[in-house]
Amino acid sequence: MSPLLTALVLGAAMLHAAWNAIIKSSRDVMLDTALVAAGAGALSLPLCAIVAVPASASWPYLGASVAIHVGYFATLVRAYRIGDLGHAYPLMRGTAPLLVAVLGVVLLDERPGASMWLGIALISGGILSIGLLQQGRAHRDASVWALANAAIIASYTLVDGAGARLSGTPAGYGAWMFALQGLPFVAMVIALRKRAALDYARRNWRRGLGGGLCVISAYGIVLWAMTQAPVAAVAALRETSVIFAALLGSVFLKEPFGGRRVIGACAVALGIAALRL
Repeated sequence: MSPLLTALVLGAAMLHAAWNAIIKSSRDVMLDTALVAAGAGALSLPLCAIVAVPASASWPYLGASVAIHVGYFATLVRAYRIGDLGHAYPLMRGTAPLLVAVLGVVLLDERPGASMWLGIALISGGILSIGLLQQGRAHRDASVWALANAAIIASYTLVDGAGARLSGTPAGYGAWMFALQGLPFVAMVIALRKRAALDYARRNWRRGLGGGLCVISAYGIVLWAMTQAPVAAVAALRETSVIFAALLGSVFLKEPFGGRRVIGACAVALGIAALRL
């Protein structure tokens, strides 16, 4: 990977951590999550007009992804309401690829090599050091919701992987996915808190568009980078987002930045890199 490509992928990792930090820093996590989802959808609409329409074979997968994302946004809200960014984010992003790797061993009879076993060990150890060994009910509850979110991430990862392959146009599939994925959650939030949601959107729409731009840009950069460099290398470098999340939580949200959290975040990032190589 060239220095420029490496810098761009690191930027994508930072953007992904940044939109999560935007949500976590909010006074109302539910409304900000809906706002960012709506912002990503609004910014994706022009893309849908210029990319190819996904093949009809991928539409059921697109619909399933949209349904799964309701659970994704709901568990994200719960995890960030009670947990730190540097605590919940590595658990969510680190456990998902671990689940995919383990399911591949159990259900698909895959035979993992040394790098996969190393990755599983590093991620498991990092997760334990970040969340599962910390004391207090708040940490335990945040860990439960973060791990539930990770299971959902693993689910939509598998669904979108199959859908993108059947679509004939990964770019088109991605554009339509972002345009549609937040609609049910946004509609649910408006139904539950109509007056507050609409007033919040009027006052903070720039925040929603900024978060949505981070969502789309992070995905777009990684998608393009995978056409320029080995997928495994790009995916591994992308997972440095867990370290950026820990740093953002410490600097901007004044979260604790103890040795266990630093070591855990680094172990998760290295473990995911090992899984992808």
